[in-house]
Amino acid sequence: MPAPTHMRREILEIPQAVDRLLSQGAGAIKSAADALRAADPRFMISVARGSSDHAATYFKYASELVAGIPVASVGPSVASIYDRKLALAGSACLAISQSGKSPDIVRMAEMAGQQGALGIALTNHADSDLAKVSQHTLPLHAGAEISVAATKTFVNSVVSAIWLLAEWQDDDALRSAIFQLPEALEKAAHMDWSALSAETASHQSLYCLGRGPAFAISNEAALKFKETCQLHAESYSSAEVLHGPVSIVDRGFPVIGLTAADQAERSLVEVADQIAQKGAKVFVTSDKAKHATCLPCARTTHPLTDPISLIVSFYAMVEQIAVSRGINPDAPRHLKKVTETV
Repeated sequence: MPAPTHMRREILEIPQAVDRLLSQGAGAIKSAADALRAADPRFMISVARGSSDHAATYFKYASELVAGIPVASVGPSVASIYDRKLALAGSACLAISQSGKSPDIVRMAEMAGQQGALGIALTNHADSDLAKVSQHTLPLHAGAEISVAATKTFVNSVVSAIWLLAEWQDDDALRSAIFQLPEALEKAAHMDWSALSAETASHQSLYCLGRGPAFAISNEAALKFKETCQLHAESYSSAEVLHGPVSIVDRGFPVIGLTAADQAERSLVEVADQIAQKGAKVFVTSDKAKHATCLPCARTTHPLTDPISLIVSFYAMVEQIAVSRGINPDAPRHLKKVTETV
């Protein structure tokens, strides 16, 4: 039997990485949450790329749902390439970067602070350039990640972001769900998604669907299909896929719908069933589907933490697809672990 990939080992380490974050990260989280309460921002911006940007998208939805504070993703090139300044007084800036090294992310976070935004950095390297230009740093405590494909650093970024929100808003129900995550994620890493795996491996293109916070997870899933499996995957909100993209769906076209047990579940399942009736092979993380195939999932105790469980189950599956296609997910072609864009 071949040795497991670094990606497989790191996926299985996710529950321990989250537990380590929860054990060691409280001081930094509470300090940043106190600063947010004191600043009382009218809006927030996020600065990130790749998987980190998907973590920021998750935080956007969570912040808007829990705190009523809008969050806008700002292009780092506004500062790094175009050398423009933004009117950010009275705001907060959440910058997310596993390495904390990318010059454009660092420059945008630095400009945000200079323009009056409260700067908060989420990074796995507390001594990085990003940490140095931010007022508060939330170390991810994910440990070393060898595989090029981010897994445990993505999950710990999402957990850090939602934990920050829970402390900022003093939300006991959300806080409790976060501290129960390690057990739920252990179960999630062993969910059987082999039916989807078998269906996907024989195609070159597929769709990922989500809505609300789970849309961020759909984005991450599509990236990982491309990154680790060399499959063309596109992510859509289930509210958008019928507005044009569904036209290329034909018989057997794979679709995965990722939904939490929240208010968006019913609408996403309805869309998944509609697409299944057109002949597509549709899988959905809900037991409410009538025509799509239901995928098992490890639900958490809060709808906002459900998406975290979903991505862990997805990671476990996508690594298996990559290996079955003869691809090393630890070293995807043309890619390296840290991408430093200007």
